[in-house]
Amino acid sequence: MEEKNMHSHEHEEEGMALWQIVMSAVMLVVGMIANAKGVNMFENNTFKLVWYVIAFMPVGLPVMKEAWEAIVDDTDFFSEFMLMSVATIGAFALGEYPEAVAVMLLYSIGEALQDKAVDKARDNIKSLVAFRPDMARKVVGQEYKEVKPEEVNIDDVIEVRPGERVPLDGKLVTAAASMNTAALTGESVPRLIETGKDVMAGMIVTDSVVRIAVTRISAESAISRILSMVEEAANRKSPTETFIHKFAHVYTPVVILLAVLVVVIPWLISFGTAYDYVFSEWFKRALVFLVISCPCALVISIPLGYFGGIGAASKRGILFKGSNYLDAIANLDAVVFDKTGTLTTGEFKVQQVVGISEDDMAVVAAVESFSSHPIASAITRYAGKDNMSIDDSLLRNIPGAGVAYGNMLIGTLKLLRDNGVDYDKSLNSIPETIVAVAKEGQFKGYILLADTPKSDTANLPLRLKRQGIGMMQILSGDKQALIDKLVSDLNKGGKMHVTGFGDLLPQDKVSHISALKEQGKKVAFVGDGINDAPVLALSDVGVAMGAMGSDMAVETADVVIQTDEPGKVAEAVTIGKRTRRIVYQNIILAIGVKLIVMILGVFGVANLWEAVFADSGVALLAVMNSTRVFLTKKSGI
Repeated sequence: MEEKNMHSHEHEEEGMALWQIVMSAVMLVVGMIANAKGVNMFENNTFKLVWYVIAFMPVGLPVMKEAWEAIVDDTDFFSEFMLMSVATIGAFALGEYPEAVAVMLLYSIGEALQDKAVDKARDNIKSLVAFRPDMARKVVGQEYKEVKPEEVNIDDVIEVRPGERVPLDGKLVTAAASMNTAALTGESVPRLIETGKDVMAGMIVTDSVVRIAVTRISAESAISRILSMVEEAANRKSPTETFIHKFAHVYTPVVILLAVLVVVIPWLISFGTAYDYVFSEWFKRALVFLVISCPCALVISIPLGYFGGIGAASKRGILFKGSNYLDAIANLDAVVFDKTGTLTTGEFKVQQVVGISEDDMAVVAAVESFSSHPIASAITRYAGKDNMSIDDSLLRNIPGAGVAYGNMLIGTLKLLRDNGVDYDKSLNSIPETIVAVAKEGQFKGYILLADTPKSDTANLPLRLKRQGIGMMQILSGDKQALIDKLVSDLNKGGKMHVTGFGDLLPQDKVSHISALKEQGKKVAFVGDGINDAPVLALSDVGVAMGAMGSDMAVETADVVIQTDEPGKVAEAVTIGKRTRRIVYQNIILAIGVKLIVMILGVFGVANLWEAVFADSGVALLAVMNSTRVFLTKKSGI
């Protein structure tokens, strides 16, 4: 996936060490001071040339190498690297050695500042970890042996304990058990897996020790297939470019063509006229034109614009992994969200208690305090810390269904059915999670639990619409009924028509995003789980929730939201668009001044150093303009 987060030739000179820039800068300053004071050694032109060539090499060679590799690979002939190389060679040919070094030095400083911003963001991003457990507990007779998953064969039996992740695909051979499938489906509610049913690698056992008969080797497990999908999606993803790359593709050939015309047009005019054409004079003017055309202000102000954008985003808890994603996020047509952990908290909360007396509720809370299951924890939090004392010897766990305590049953509606307890069958149609309570064979009531939306989710459609984004969708492994309820809440007020799709596996999400991209839409996907990694890799901009998100999602994404607030996505779009406007302003300013000096240079009015001073003034104004991105309103609206 190494091409995942960078353009093929973008910022590859970022490996340039600080000493290279410092060395060139020191030699340039020393050379200019010595030359100005008429130091004897600089009266020797050969020594002067050698001095400036050495000063040029630390910053110039990496850029010229990029230009050469782009030509050899036939990928990017008219890059900014080529323009920089041609201009500096022209400066050396004209004997303007300090100018040649100064151009490359300015460029390197600008790129270094931008790379520093990117590196600072990357330092805050978690490293990729192995999601496939590195150990499997293989059952051998009455004992077990800890081995690597790769050493387990089909039909071997493995044991997995509560809280552990299943290392291999297989079939459950022990009693029914509850499994957390969020890593694979994003589903918030643990799933009951019956004996003999499929268990996939990546699931987490929640309530009992289970044994699984392996049906696939490690390389073919569910987690391995997700990793493969991430790699395939990354390969299918088109690399995004920053504006400077697109601009260079037009500007470089135009400038080179104009330099040729500076030589050719006067020669053509000399035919049939009295004009005395002197090739050397016009060739020198063409070289001067080329050197003046080198966009010094652009190559420092544009990276500074992106530097400001990345820095402003970072201060707001939004980490961009590259300046190209600042451009990409400003061009979005659609934003697609995962549900659990992205738009919702990912934690169960008690919504309603129906029909259960205070005394019975106190017993339920005390019973649930003995379990670490997410639903049990939610009920315990709801009841508070002062739980009544119960005789835990009367507790009997019923894997995947609930618990029995004396004459009470606490758990799923299926638990009640299995024990012959009658209840209102309309409860079967409720999409939220229900914990039913029965006592002495009689249905007493139920506790309604749900995963709640994050505080800033409700305003998200409006904020995205204000940023010019016309489509918001939700893709989730949760039940369609739960998605429909969230979509209905988001669509209140007619802010934007949000659509949602549930019961999806990772490959279904990939297919959905692929279909949107085939329609020509620029798509961002926002997620937090392992199951989201393939679509994060495939989308034009992948956004991960960094605080609670899985390491794989964070590593695969292009943008990381440190605070886990979905509203930060709209803010990221705001910063991307504002950064682009500032970059465009800098380009117009730099090109406008540059054109004037170039025209003067063709007629022999402006020399190289006048061009440098004009460019430096423009660069200073552009730098000041770039700092305005930090004035973006924190609301992001």
